[in-house]
Amino acid sequence: MTQATSISEIVILNEDSVTLPKGYKAGGMHCGIKKKRLDLGYIVSEVPATVAGVYTTNIFQAAPLLVTQESIAKDNKIQAILVNSGNANACTGEQGLKDAYDMQKGFAAELGIQEHLVAVTSTGVIGELLPMDKVNTGIKQILDIENESELLFKQAILTTDTCIKQIAVQIQIDGKSVSIGGAAKGSGMIHPNMATMLGFVTTDANIAHEDLLFALKDVTNQTFNMITVDGDTSTNDMVLVMANGLAENNQLTKEHPEWDVFKEGLKIVCESLAKKIARDGEGATKLVEVQVDGAFSADAAKAVGKSIISSNLVKTAIYGTDPNWGRIVTAAGYSGVPLEPNKLKVSIGPFTVFENGLPSTFSEVEVKEYLELETVKILVELNQGDQSATAWGCDLTYDYVKINASYRT
Repeated sequence: MTQATSISEIVILNEDSVTLPKGYKAGGMHCGIKKKRLDLGYIVSEVPATVAGVYTTNIFQAAPLLVTQESIAKDNKIQAILVNSGNANACTGEQGLKDAYDMQKGFAAELGIQEHLVAVTSTGVIGELLPMDKVNTGIKQILDIENESELLFKQAILTTDTCIKQIAVQIQIDGKSVSIGGAAKGSGMIHPNMATMLGFVTTDANIAHEDLLFALKDVTNQTFNMITVDGDTSTNDMVLVMANGLAENNQLTKEHPEWDVFKEGLKIVCESLAKKIARDGEGATKLVEVQVDGAFSADAAKAVGKSIISSNLVKTAIYGTDPNWGRIVTAAGYSGVPLEPNKLKVSIGPFTVFENGLPSTFSEVEVKEYLELETVKILVELNQGDQSATAWGCDLTYDYVKINASYRT
């Protein structure tokens, strides 16, 4: 049974995702890109959906991203998403681009829709051509009823992930029940400005493209762009939001009286997925949350939070349950934000460890015990203004090195 949690007028559903909104189906299968695990998945809407997307900042964008962005630019609509895992189809030249177009064309033919209404994306090893004979065979079979299941979709998009990432929310807009569902993958090569992560969000809301894109970009800057695992930004990352309008609410725009409700619902979905990606960092044992308060600007707060959460020295100290506050202070100091050291206050969980330019008196034993928890929270108070930001990451462990030292072998 789905577990529901109510926050004001937003209901959070932790066991549902992309097929909760009206008019969507999803599925997945094993087509042979990987040896055994599922590796081909899809989401399909009953009708063309308004779409918005954000993409990796890496200059080497993979072929599927180029094809998808080109298609979306035609009329800001898609009806389906086709995803493969196990092979990124990145740095594969003209052949890789042709393969991405062929995936799009093949799935569109199976659905009986225009080619540009299919978004394609890939994740996995960089620099290898897709086994298109296996992919094409899979495309012809993937819509078979035994492959239809959102669980299969969520499994098919994973690479080194240890678990699926999902969430959905329900809100009320114009007296209509509107749902927003999300699923994501991501475990390594994760860094602010998006990295090896794919996020798929569906909603049955009726919303204008420009406003959907505005909401997604704003929310992404507060969620997906505030996570890090290892400091690497990949070639394939994207987040797509589909809105098919089947909830039949009045069209949402920034002027709609319930705009903030929709945007908060979208933020809850994206933040939950972002935190799950951070917690599932390769080899990670802990989710680390860094909250920065009292900054003179939101950008300054974000920069300090990202600097701390990205520090390998901070991450290894947390793995080793070492209350080394000096590493936190140092990371804040090289963030590029002009700070006033004598105003800085740092807390690890409920324990103040640094204040007014000096170390505080605290129990090493108690802080060490706190650092053994699965979720570790660090609070940095700058005392220079009223702006805040939160960043998420994970600890850095021996297993991270093991996983990535043998990724291709």
